[in-house]
Amino acid sequence: MSKARSIDDSTRFARSLVTPEGIDIGVRLASAGERASAFVIDALIIGLTMILLTIAAAAAGQNAQSSDVIAIVWLIGFFVVRNFYFLIFELGARGATPGKRLLRIRVANRTGGALRPDAIFARNAMRELEVFLPLSFMASAGASIDAVITLMGVVWTGIFVFFPMFNRDRLRAGDVIAGTWVVQTPRRNLAADLSMPSLDRRLPARQFTHAQLSTYGIKELQVLEDVLRASQREALAMVAGRIRNKIGWTQASDETDREFLNAYYIELRRHLESDLLMGKRRADKHDRPTRIT
Repeated sequence: MSKARSIDDSTRFARSLVTPEGIDIGVRLASAGERASAFVIDALIIGLTMILLTIAAAAAGQNAQSSDVIAIVWLIGFFVVRNFYFLIFELGARGATPGKRLLRIRVANRTGGALRPDAIFARNAMRELEVFLPLSFMASAGASIDAVITLMGVVWTGIFVFFPMFNRDRLRAGDVIAGTWVVQTPRRNLAADLSMPSLDRRLPARQFTHAQLSTYGIKELQVLEDVLRASQREALAMVAGRIRNKIGWTQASDETDREFLNAYYIELRRHLESDLLMGKRRADKHDRPTRIT
C-alpha cells in the first residue's frame, strides 16, 4: 500500500518544465506540508530577529520621552524585516529562504525562465495581504476588537493559508499572480560519467572556450546526459541546435549532432568538475558559481 501511494504521489506532483532552450526538465512540486514547514522555520527566524529588535527597542526606550515613538519604530522594523527577509533570499541565486533550503525546495518560474524581481515582489506582497495584514490588525486592536471582525480576520487568513491545498499545483495566491511555483531541489552530485559503447569521445576540430563552457550548469549537464542516453535523433538535433545558438558555435561540415553533443558533454563535465575542486558549484545556467563552505 505504501509503495502504491508513493508512486501515486510521485505522479501527482510531477510536472513538465520546458526551458527557453526547449529542453523539458521534469520537476516535482513541493507538497503543502513541505511549504508549511519551510514557512514555520522562516517565521521562527523572523521571530528571533524581532525578539532582538524588541530588546534593542526596549533599551532605547529607557532614554526616550515617548513610548509611542518606540512602538512605531518597532512596527516599521517588523514590516521591513518580514518583507525584505523573503525578498532578499528569494531574489538570490538559490531562489529560496533558509526554511526552503532546509526542506530542499525553491521558488521557480513556471515558464522555465529565470526568476524576475517583479515576480518575487508580487508573490511576497500578496503574503502581506494573505497573512500578516489581518494578523497584525487583530493583534494591534487587542481586546477592543469586535468578535465578528476577529472571525472575519481568521476566515480571511484561513482561506489564503489553505489555498495551496485546493489547487492542483499547490499554488499560493501570490504564486498565481507571479507565475511561480515551489519545486523540490534534491541535492544531486555530478552523475557518473557516461560509459556506453556508443559514446564517441572524439572532439570537434575546435576546442570550446571558457565562456562557452560557463553557459550551463550541473542541471543542464544532467539533462544533456539524459538526451545522449536516449539517443533519439530528433531530440539530439533539437538540443544540439539550441546549444550551438546559445554558445555561438559554428557547425563544421563533417560534424554530426551527436559528435558535437558528446564533445560538449565531456568538456562541460570537466569544466564543472574543475570548478567543484576549487570549491565552486553552479547548480544551473541561472545560478552564479557559489563557493562551497
